[in-house]
Amino acid sequence: MGLAAVGVPMAIGALGFTAAGITAGSVAAKMMSAAAIANGGGVAAGSTVAVLQSIGAAGVPTAAKAALTAIGAATVAARF
Repeated sequence: MGLAAVGVPMAIGALGFTAAGITAGSVAAKMMSAAAIANGGGVAAGSTVAVLQSIGAAGVPTAAKAALTAIGAATVAARF
């Protein structure tokens, strides 16, 4: 689970969805352009592009970090 929590935001960032916004010329930029054209000029809230940009901007949400920390602590405690 920890690998996914770190790997997914990294992969999304590599596509061009970053904290600074969508990277020009990236896969994310192409996706945003296609979504905007299909939606009449804007990207719809809740669309794939919007969700991926949200993840790219925020990384792993605080609640997910807390859950991963708790799981890690429980795993270590169970081993001893």
